Amino acid sequence: MTSPREFVDTNVLIYAFSNDSRSGPAEALLAKGCATSVQALNEFADVGRRKLSMDWRELRDALDAVRILVKPIASLDIEIHAAGVELAERYRLSVYDAMMVAAALRLDCSIFWSEDMQNGLVVDGRLTIRNPFLLPSS
Repeated sequence: MTSPREFVDTNVLIYAFSNDSRSGPAEALLAKGCATSVQALNEFADVGRRKLSMDWRELRDALDAVRILVKPIASLDIEIHAAGVELAERYRLSVYDAMMVAAALRLDCSIFWSEDMQNGLVVDGRLTIRNPFLLPSS
C-alpha cells in the first residue's frame, strides 16, 4: 500500500463533521484517502467539544471515523518538533501550522489541504499548500 500524496489540515476534519457549506469538499477529501497527523486529531477533538458542541460519544465516534478514513496519521515526536520550528522560521508559519507541515513532509505528501495557510505556497520545493474551498465546483 502506498502512502497518500495529500494531507488534510484540522479545518478539513472540522468541516467534514459540520453543517457548513464547506462540508461537501471536506467529506470528499476524507473519502479520497488523505493523510493527517495526531496534532490534527487533537485540535479536532478540542474544536469538536468547544465549537461543534459534540458530546463525548459523538466526539469518539467522529474520531473513530477519521481514524478509519484518514491514513496514515503522523505521530508527533521530537523530529517533527525540530523540523516544525525550522519551517515556522523559514516560511513565517505559525508554530502549530509548521508542525503539521513537517508531518506532511515526513509522510512525503505533495499537497497540503488547508484554508488557514497561504494558498499556493510551496514548502521545500515539494509540498504545495492548497485551499480546498477555493476550487471551482465542477
